[in-house]
Amino acid sequence: MRTPKGLVLAICCCSLLIVSMDATAVNVALPAIRADLDTTVSTLQWTIDGYTLAIASFLLLGGATADRVGRRRIFQVGLTVFGLASLLCSLAPNVETLIVARIIQGIGGSMLNPVAMSIITNTYTDRRERARAVGVWGAVVGVSMGFGPLVGGLLTEHVSWRAIFWINVPIALVAVILCQFFVPESRAARPRRIDPFGQTLTIVLLASLVYALIEAPEAGWGSPRIVVLLVVAVLAAISLVVVERRVAEPFLDIRFFRSVPFSSATLTALIAFAAYGAFLFVNALYLQQVRGLSPFEAGLRMLPLALTILVASLASGRLVSRFGTRPSLVFSGAMLALSGISLSFLTADTSWALIAAAYVLFGLGFGAINAPITNTAVSGMPISQAGVAAGVASTCRQTGTAIGVALAGTLTGAGAASNLGPSFATATHPLWWMVTGVGIGVLVLGIVASTRWAHRSTEQVSLLLEEPVAA
Repeated sequence: MRTPKGLVLAICCCSLLIVSMDATAVNVALPAIRADLDTTVSTLQWTIDGYTLAIASFLLLGGATADRVGRRRIFQVGLTVFGLASLLCSLAPNVETLIVARIIQGIGGSMLNPVAMSIITNTYTDRRERARAVGVWGAVVGVSMGFGPLVGGLLTEHVSWRAIFWINVPIALVAVILCQFFVPESRAARPRRIDPFGQTLTIVLLASLVYALIEAPEAGWGSPRIVVLLVVAVLAAISLVVVERRVAEPFLDIRFFRSVPFSSATLTALIAFAAYGAFLFVNALYLQQVRGLSPFEAGLRMLPLALTILVASLASGRLVSRFGTRPSLVFSGAMLALSGISLSFLTADTSWALIAAAYVLFGLGFGAINAPITNTAVSGMPISQAGVAAGVASTCRQTGTAIGVALAGTLTGAGAASNLGPSFATATHPLWWMVTGVGIGVLVLGIVASTRWAHRSTEQVSLLLEEPVAA
């Protein structure tokens, strides 16, 4: 008996749920982790970025390995690693152990989302059905990331911050079992080779850049250590482009970026998720350290954000399947820009009504963005390349989140601060102007990516990718 497509989609979305929710739920627990493990703000940034960097660094490798070894098999391995690492996080006696466990968690997570997307694209072969499935996928991203802070606050206050990691274990276990019985095994007809040079250069690029951004507020931008890290990041980026153009089967196929919609989707994912990563990190500190709220109270105050992300995610998925990506992206950019402008007046005693309004605007903007990002990235690409394209978009999401958290400390000075007092509210203003700029950027990219010229570029790239590549 053939497994219903909807059940396969639901199983794949389980992995997305725990990976995305974990990325956001931890933010609300940061002050509790800081107090319990006696750590600094910059170290707290690493508890977030260690996770997102590991996912970003190994996403494409996870997808390529799954294409070769078997998608269901790697999906199950990823769920197992993620579950065990979550258990280790919950038992961490110090922040160093927590960071290491978070990195292992991220490695497990890197085997989940791109592989799940490959399973979905191979299950839904009809283009309209696939668009609806991708819409559901994007909605789950928005829902899980939106409700993460509320769930994190509830568990932190009434149980412990460690409970945030406990809940991942049973979900991962159930998903592994269901996957074994209901998800068919599949492999790529022509699996890509592993590209160790591209993989290594990507890790060096992301790690050096994020490390510099996190440590710069305390060490100083002119310190030899920060300068060396930035130089290493630039050299790694240049080397990555040069090396990948010469490899027969590259880790990151540079030809993808000849497609204007694909390039726009990856850049949109990068900047939008940077804004979201910074938004969550700074607001978690502001609500608890400046306004004196408990973790659960902070989660409740962020409920308008969660609800609007939910509504916008569901609506955006349907809008994209019916009207294309432009309306959702234009709306998203406008809402993000308005949210940034409204928060640029934030003080230690700003009215809760204004803060709630800003959260609603941001939630609408961010919730509307996930479905069009994924749809734009994979639309027009050959089916054999859809998983890779989605993997690159997911990599940009995680990279953006990591950069956003790092920039949060850089722009507000929180990375060098020993105490977060009332002045922290004013220190966040540069960050909100950055969010405003991100909103304008998303709006412009949404228009550019949906032009006829942009669609023609995707058609040309699609033909190019279908050509046989010399071994």
